[in-house]
Amino acid sequence: MNRISVIIPMLNEAENIGRLLQYLIDNAHYKNKLEIIVVDGGSTDNSVEIVEKFNQKNFKLINSAKGRAKQMNAGAKAATGTILYFLHADSFPPKHFDQFILNETQKSNHAGCFRLQFNSNHWWLCLAGWFTQFNFKACRGGDQSLFITRKLYDKIGGFDESYIIYEDNIFISQLYKLKQFTVINKPIITSARLYKKHGIFKLQFYFWMIYLKKWLGASASELHEYYKEKIG
Repeated sequence: MNRISVIIPMLNEAENIGRLLQYLIDNAHYKNKLEIIVVDGGSTDNSVEIVEKFNQKNFKLINSAKGRAKQMNAGAKAATGTILYFLHADSFPPKHFDQFILNETQKSNHAGCFRLQFNSNHWWLCLAGWFTQFNFKACRGGDQSLFITRKLYDKIGGFDESYIIYEDNIFISQLYKLKQFTVINKPIITSARLYKKHGIFKLQFYFWMIYLKKWLGASASELHEYYKEKIG
């Protein structure tokens, strides 16, 4: 049977990382076939101490330069699985997530994600989550997580580390060009904390502006500067 390596980039995630790791352990179907790799990008809270308490078989905590693309590539390099599963620290996949992923790869679907559901009942976020069940590139984002076979990941060459933000979208765009993407119609529950912090429609506007700027040809550094200015 194929082995799944869950790769979680982390930076100051003390609020979520312990709950997520325990959740993954409790809700995996093939517990002995799961490898979990947490990649810390220099946390200054007690995230690392929390992770170190999970002293279990097939579990790794590694360090990397800050930046989600760099951290995910570092995690992939350390992974031993034939399937890589990239997961944000504040996103909780459905029960038996590993079985759903394996089912897809056995059907020759070599990359994909789950549909998104925010931990909020706000109508806009519910609507945004509803659209993610459809297999269109415009409906994709890193919060939905991403599974990909090692072979396909190596073919693409990993995440573009020149992007501090938008790295997920760049990677997923390559998968759509190769016609290698599917959506598993099961919800992954992700935090709406950033929307609560900035305001739902203000943050959504910022995200749309980032997409528009990229479409108009903005560089990776220009996107990052806009993100830092508006979102932090």
